[in-house]
Amino acid sequence: MNKIKIKDEIILSNHETREIYLFTKEDKSQVFRLNENSHLVVYHYNIDKNIEIEIYLDGEHAEVEYHFSTINYKNNSLTMQIYHNNKKTVSNVFNHGVNINNNSLSFQITGKVLKTSNGCTCNQENQIINLENGKSTILPNLLIDNYDVSSSHSAYIGRFKDDILFYLMSRGLDRRKSNELLVKGLLLNGGDPEQKEVVILQKEIENI
Repeated sequence: MNKIKIKDEIILSNHETREIYLFTKEDKSQVFRLNENSHLVVYHYNIDKNIEIEIYLDGEHAEVEYHFSTINYKNNSLTMQIYHNNKKTVSNVFNHGVNINNNSLSFQITGKVLKTSNGCTCNQENQIINLENGKSTILPNLLIDNYDVSSSHSAYIGRFKDDILFYLMSRGLDRRKSNELLVKGLLLNGGDPEQKEVVILQKEIENI
């Protein structure tokens, strides 16, 4: 992958709370910096682009909740790094992808907690569904240099379970419509359906 040249930075000031919707139109590096007692919720949607995300929890009690959803047709990757640079910071990230063709989708997700960052929470959930015979990888890393931390990670790569598809098809849906409903549930969960970014991704799902 070529070096990503486009870089955006979003900074939250002390005690600021924001909810952000993003839709990636080109390969991009996105940086977030959170200061003391700031709270950020991100719904980030992507179609077939390479993404680098850096999150810096610089202030005490800074908290981020990040939902990343991607549809993949070619060979693409997500690299996400979360830096817990202060005490009692919280990160909960949810990365979901659907690999349409026989290509490669890669997630590399790293949470870092410093030795001086006591009382942190650092969680990640990662899931990639292959609709065909795509090659996907997930590298969930937790680099924690502190004992006073609550952390977890999960990684799932595979197809939708046969019993779930069978249940939907037994209710009169064909396989294509069943897969569409499951993809919507995976990628759109939690986002406001009226947001334009959500609408764009929903239309893409319906055309798969």
